[in-house]
Amino acid sequence: MRIHSGSLYWPTTLQVSPRRVPKREDTYDVIIVGGGMSGALCAYTFIRKGLSVAVFDKRQVAAGSSSANTGLLQYSNDIMLHELIEQIGEKNAVEFYRLCLEAMEDLQTVAKQLPGNPEFYSRPSIYYASDEADEERIYTEYKTLKKHGFPCDYWDQETLKAKMGFDKPGAIVTYGDAEVNPYKFVNCLFDDFEEHGGHIFEFTEVEDVKEENDRLRIKTSAGDLHAKQVVFTTGYETVPVGKRIGADINRSYVIVTEPLDQMPPWYEEALIWESKRPYLYIRSSAERRLVIGGLDEEVAEMPTSDERITECGEQLKMQVKALFPHLPIEIAYSYCATFGESLDNLPFIGEHPHKRNHYYLLGYGGNGTVYSMMGAKMLADALTGNEHPSAHIVQLNRAVDPECDSRTVVQ
Repeated sequence: MRIHSGSLYWPTTLQVSPRRVPKREDTYDVIIVGGGMSGALCAYTFIRKGLSVAVFDKRQVAAGSSSANTGLLQYSNDIMLHELIEQIGEKNAVEFYRLCLEAMEDLQTVAKQLPGNPEFYSRPSIYYASDEADEERIYTEYKTLKKHGFPCDYWDQETLKAKMGFDKPGAIVTYGDAEVNPYKFVNCLFDDFEEHGGHIFEFTEVEDVKEENDRLRIKTSAGDLHAKQVVFTTGYETVPVGKRIGADINRSYVIVTEPLDQMPPWYEEALIWESKRPYLYIRSSAERRLVIGGLDEEVAEMPTSDERITECGEQLKMQVKALFPHLPIEIAYSYCATFGESLDNLPFIGEHPHKRNHYYLLGYGGNGTVYSMMGAKMLADALTGNEHPSAHIVQLNRAVDPECDSRTVVQ
């Protein structure tokens, strides 16, 4: 399955070579299937628990979805807190948002400890009402976040125009968010992982997993080996064991501009997104480029030609010019990439309900990196015999769609 198409920006920011193939052990405590953001954060976290860990990826690490990730990191979600409360109840919804905020803090701590520079910068986020019809929803969300102690402010139309330069009915400002170079971040995580004794096997596909006495036999394209536990962090691709349900795979478009002469003319280089769906989102980069995404489509396959990517790139440019008419932007890179959305807007994290020692971290949604950090901690607890007190919120066998009674992401 092709998961991106077009000209990617992030891989141009870091030259990497295939990693040295380590001497393989017969048995590991944990094998991680997938070398993207989720796999990297799991590897970083697990090895610090004293576990022996190996990572397998059929490509070079970070070459899948991570190379197309736009790197906006926020504790707010595609589903607003007040709407999530209606869906799963106040206690669980608030706890889930608290976990997202905690994951943001953890990501910042991790970034500071890594070798190299993942270009991780703290930023506020501006979530604006796209039109007057959404103004009430935005303000209701602000009051809900404030009530439960989340760091945020509300800007009315006048304040928003003064701070950001565009005219919209109002906006929530959230604090504690960030931007990152996802390609550098994943590679820095794996550099650290290797320094701590972890093993990475690139260009090696995991084909099957079988129970064998008290161990798992992992069948790979380079031969078999064993593990006590296996963690699937395969992102938007088909898992090698089981069947994915409870989620949709769609596609989105991104452009990256030529460098600006100066930093963007808005409040503290904030991350920008809006209330309508599909939403436009904007961030800056360390090279003073703008990374702009949106125009989501309910199609999993990549466009059959570059014409659609070029067309959507021009549409994104025009949307930004509508907000900032005097901003001189020119497109340098444009691409299309897959993304996953669960039916209930939450990630899937935990042990398979019927396959012992098979774990999954599938961070579907706009907050994938935040979910990956959250999931890495939850799974680290599970793998070492501890139960995370909030794991039930994102477990695999929850009801994700009451109308069709789907109860698990994998079968």
